[in-house]
Amino acid sequence: QVRLVESGGGLVQAGDSLRLSCAASGRTFNTYNMGWFRQAPGKEREFVAGISKGGSTTRYADSVKGRFTISRDSTKKTVYLQMNSLKAEDTAVYYCAADNTPYVNDVVPYTFDYWGQGTQVTVSS
Repeated sequence: QVRLVESGGGLVQAGDSLRLSCAASGRTFNTYNMGWFRQAPGKEREFVAGISKGGSTTRYADSVKGRFTISRDSTKKTVYLQMNSLKAEDTAVYYCAADNTPYVNDVVPYTFDYWGQGTQVTVSS
């Protein structure tokens, strides 16, 4: 199993940028597909971005395309979410997620099995 710890959340103004980090424990980080989800008040948790275990494939929610970038560093065992041009509607608790399903190809999964505790992102308008 892997344990995930998010960090980097905070209070920013609309139009600002923020970078979230997700540190993964264990020795098998390179076998995990990683993703970011978020949950806003009164809403269900939604997919934001994902990256395959090899880093060759990424997928984003339409609402964040062109503004958010997901990346990973195998040496640091960390996945990042660079968020630019933040909007008030981006306000949510952001969760890091992992999946170790042994897919044949380097793909971003649609389901994840491991979750971090979340980090709050608040964007004021």
